Amino acid sequence: MRRRKGLSPEDADLWARVARTAKPLNPRIPADHPQSSPLASTAPVVPAVPAPALPRFRVGQTAAVPAARLPQPQTPAERLAAADLRMDARTHRKMTQGKLRPEARLDLHGMTLAAAQPRLMQFILSCHSNGLRLVLVITGKGRGDHGPLPTRPGALRHQVPHWLHSPPLSAVVQQVGAAHFRHGGEGAYYVYLRRPA
Repeated sequence: MRRRKGLSPEDADLWARVARTAKPLNPRIPADHPQSSPLASTAPVVPAVPAPALPRFRVGQTAAVPAARLPQPQTPAERLAAADLRMDARTHRKMTQGKLRPEARLDLHGMTLAAAQPRLMQFILSCHSNGLRLVLVITGKGRGDHGPLPTRPGALRHQVPHWLHSPPLSAVVQQVGAAHFRHGGEGAYYVYLRRPA
């Protein structure tokens, strides 16, 4: 049996009575608009928007993408520089200028993440209990070539600030900053510790 298109006269009468009692969801669409009919397409009516004028493009030409649209990845040093200052501004300025000498240093260069994290925790907690304030953590800058497996270059350089801002180290670390070039530059961090209680 073939299905009939449209509503039967009884169904159309029933629909008209129901439509008169219904409150429209969008009051801006008048009741006699084609979208208000049960036979209307379910696709929304989209007003025509003129296409933006684009510059001419020739075959073989590289498309120019505005730099503002591309998110620029931040280095760990840039993220730390943008973080809130939680120490004395004068001491912080001396520290970032390399005028303060670190009292201890830890070289994680070449370690795996699994070996470096417990070593970093032990070092920081030990330095804090001994009353040291400024220590240096060397991570290395990371190599670009990691073989066939895709890995992020400088995994330690990216992970160490996260570990320093996470418990239990966050309780004893007051400020983390990128080291001055004389103390390792991008491959090292200053860690300014809180005074022991």
